[in-house]
Amino acid sequence: MKKLIATGVVPGVRGSGRQVFPLAALQLLQARPAADLTVFDAAEVAVLRSDAPARVEEPDREWIGFGTALDEAQLLAALSGWWRCDPARVTAGAVLPVTVAGFVVAVLTGLTACEADGTAGTAGRVRFQKARLAGYLRDLTAPANATTPTDPEDARLAGLLLGTRLPSLSGGPIAYVPTRPTTTDQIAVEGE
Repeated sequence: MKKLIATGVVPGVRGSGRQVFPLAALQLLQARPAADLTVFDAAEVAVLRSDAPARVEEPDREWIGFGTALDEAQLLAALSGWWRCDPARVTAGAVLPVTVAGFVVAVLTGLTACEADGTAGTAGRVRFQKARLAGYLRDLTAPANATTPTDPEDARLAGLLLGTRLPSLSGGPIAYVPTRPTTTDQIAVEGE
């Protein structure tokens, strides 16, 4: 709840110290469908598990994280990189859903090229410099793409993913979710 409130993606939250989450919003979120990843050809899709926006002092971005107060350029810069990940696995999925508290709030595409930060080993940080913001939400309770993608495939992917539930587990910001879950995966997701 705290992450959803901090990102501004749920309207109607009241209070400054003790916040009140609207019951109607909670009911709408409980009814959000799960993302159907079976439509993807790849065996898995990388998921960026985001937090609320935080200011950073970096030459290519002012913010890291997701928040409805950021404009499109700020969001793209904040979400497209310097993550510890396996770039080949991210690129293979061709799409990077961005989640906050398990809900898809943005979708990145154009993950064909990446740049490493130069740290040694495979655990270095990577930025996807050609990433495109295919879609993002300003209101999770009434999901509508806040941008108009020029690429029809970007629009399709954003339409499939935005506002859906997409649980993922990871020790870091990037998780890898199978597109064809096994019976064990289904039990774990349903039992959460």
